[in-house]
Amino acid sequence: MQPIRVQKGQEFINRYGAFKHDNMIGKEFGSKMVSTNFKGFIYLLHPTPELWTLSLPHRTQILYLADISFITTYLDMKPGSRVIESGTGSGSFSHSIARAIAPTGKLYTFEYHADRAAQAAQEFKDHGLNDIIKLEHRDVCKDGFGLKDCANAVFLDLPAPWEAVGSAKEAFLQHRTGKICTFSPCIEQVSRTVEALNTHGFVDITMYECLVKSYDLQPIRKITFEEAIERAKQKLDILPKKRAADEDNNDWGTTVFVTKTPAETRGHTSYLTFATFLPAIESNISSSTTSKSEEPTATEELSSSSSEPTAETAPSSP
Repeated sequence: MQPIRVQKGQEFINRYGAFKHDNMIGKEFGSKMVSTNFKGFIYLLHPTPELWTLSLPHRTQILYLADISFITTYLDMKPGSRVIESGTGSGSFSHSIARAIAPTGKLYTFEYHADRAAQAAQEFKDHGLNDIIKLEHRDVCKDGFGLKDCANAVFLDLPAPWEAVGSAKEAFLQHRTGKICTFSPCIEQVSRTVEALNTHGFVDITMYECLVKSYDLQPIRKITFEEAIERAKQKLDILPKKRAADEDNNDWGTTVFVTKTPAETRGHTSYLTFATFLPAIESNISSSTTSKSEEPTATEELSSSSSEPTAETAPSSP
């Protein structure tokens, strides 16, 4: 899969032949296009964040669809949300965030590497995302985000995310609940991040790992109980092999389909650590403490009332 920018007079060439851009213009997405030498073909697909993730130029390790969908859902990204991301990297997740929060949301993304930031900014401009994405070259671990009271969600894909937790807390909307997620490949990073989250008062700290498990569909032929006993006596496989089922005159009436999962599930990408920012709890505690300190005690009320002079005077004796 390869992304191309369609321009008049240009052509796309691969090992199957040449494909003229002029012939692509005006075709519907999903159309099949044959090469000029009739030895190959391509499909013209509508650009989506999913396709961009599979075909983008890799400048760093990127997030893939399993992690992207989980993070987007858990951080409650929706149209109008304001999200902070660091670092930008190859821009894989940035495109998915932009689609989730469009058209009225805003993504503030930060990248500490100057060349990567410049390349990502050009891609965002080419893809028409400048109105949604604001990219800045900045080391957030040292200099912070430079934002306060503006974000609904924060995502940190950094070597040392615990150094940016304090600045992330300031960037959250201080009157609303917010969610933060860190993306770390090593469990030692998770341990230090959790410690920092606890120190800064975050709650509901949870770690997840997304693993993709495939299910293989296999046809087998149903057998009776008596046939199973007979096969066991003859030390044969109780369930006939797939080949035997296929050779049984395609008798689908006695064939069932079963699923099989791999013995090992591989594909670790990183650990996802989530936490919740609850400013309401802090304000309630501080307000209740203030009200308790200002409330007078019963002894104070009694002493203050006894010290007040009365209006009545005792009559003097004659």
